Amino acid sequence: MSADASLRSYEPAHVWREPPALAHLLGLCPLLAVTTSVARAVGLAIATGIVLIVTSLVVSLVRHLLARELRLMSYVLVIGALVTAVDLAMRAWFSALHAQLGVFVPLIATNCVILARAEGCAARAGAAAALRDALAHAAAIAAAFLCFGALRELVGAGTLLAGADMLRGGDGSYPGVVLYHGGFLLATLTPGAFLALAFLSALHRRLVVVRATPSATSASAAAHG
Repeated sequence: MSADASLRSYEPAHVWREPPALAHLLGLCPLLAVTTSVARAVGLAIATGIVLIVTSLVVSLVRHLLARELRLMSYVLVIGALVTAVDLAMRAWFSALHAQLGVFVPLIATNCVILARAEGCAARAGAAAALRDALAHAAAIAAAFLCFGALRELVGAGTLLAGADMLRGGDGSYPGVVLYHGGFLLATLTPGAFLALAFLSALHRRLVVVRATPSATSASAAAHG
């Protein structure tokens, strides 16, 4: 693959056509485990986005200083340091949210999307391209988390934004918007997470992949016409 072709994969539009969670099924562990409510989903999405963006910037800025054989080890050290800082900050200022997320904040360090973008983009591109790529992937991750959280909270509990005050450092007592009583418990359990994944993946394919096919076909016909 040429350098120009490789750089095209860093464009934000490419990320939205093939989001990491729905198209490549990356980072599913926190996505399926944490997204039982919008508040929890947004909290972990923000933490993951911060680590992803700062990691990409740091790697891009120091990429010429790293020996090839130490490259991956250096990325892991950067990611681990940033995750530790985010974990301590959340524990200090957002204790209720940190208690809800539990071990999944430290486990951000194992999110393969972060390491993949550090190696796939930031190590090969300038700071501007790395930042653009990281922002696009962070936004795609946040959108996936938000959709999962909203769908599962709405179906499972009949509410939206319950406990949203945790995002401001509150204790999670905000009841949210109660749309109906007696939610469908399955949506908040592990099988419900996989059903939500299947539904949203199918919806993404319908909206992005299938819609793009007629356009591609028309363009090909015009080129041969």
